[in-house]
Order: sequence, then structure tokens, then C-alpha cells
Amino acid sequence: MSETLSPREVFTKLLEGIAAGRYSELAGLYAEDAVVETVFEPVGPRRTEGRSALKERFAQVAAGSPVELTPANVVIRETDDPELIVAEWDYQVHHRPTGRTFESANIQVLRVRDGLIVHSRDFHDHLALIAASGALPQLVAALDGK
Repeated sequence: MSETLSPREVFTKLLEGIAAGRYSELAGLYAEDAVVETVFEPVGPRRTEGRSALKERFAQVAAGSPVELTPANVVIRETDDPELIVAEWDYQVHHRPTGRTFESANIQVLRVRDGLIVHSRDFHDHLALIAASGALPQLVAALDGK
């Protein structure tokens, strides 16, 4: 019988997988009925439900991500609830098409049960990524319905 990973270990595997670009493996860290809320997502869904939907989302990122993400300044805070952690970190971002590099702040509140993420509230600086790509005017136009 294999040992169940702790919330800290699951988050570490998630972050390592993202940094290595192993997006096809990430959905396996989530429960079948997991819920992920991307609170600061400016366009698109802010809530993704289910491992299969997450697998599709990670496949889209893998197919078209123009960025390399290197985690730095990682702090994982455990709570009174053994299933719940709060992780804070920065990404050192390299945007390949523009050559821009910058830092992007992140916070995730993860609930992990039986070694799988069942709920995640993600606070990523999506606007920094959009600005680095030069796509901010298109985002504003999309939000304005133009």
C-alpha cells in the first residue's frame, strides 16, 4: 500500500510539474470531482470542475503556453485544518515570444484529501502575464465587447 501524500507534498509536486512543463501529469494530482477557482482570471471561466476538465485545461496550456515559469520565494503555511494549506510564491517568468522577463506573485489555498487536491482557490497575477505578451489592448477590447 502506498503512502498518501500530505498537502505540502502535493503542492510541491504541482509546482515542480508546472516549472518543468509537465502539464500532462498535473490533472493526476486532482480528485475526480475537484473544483479550481481562479479568482483573478480576467476572461474565461473562473471555475473549473472535475479532473477531466482540468486535464483539458492543462492540455491547452501545454499546447500554447508562451512562458517559462520558475518558482521562487515559496512559503507554505499549514493551518489548523490538516487538509488545508496556503502557499505563497513568485514566478520568475520568461515570455519567450517577447523576451520579457518579470516576476509574478501567486497565492493558492489548497484543500487536499487522501493525497489529491479537492479544492483550490488560485490568486495568480494574470494581468502581468497578459501585459508581458503585449495583449493588454486586446483584453480591454474583449472586456468592452468590441
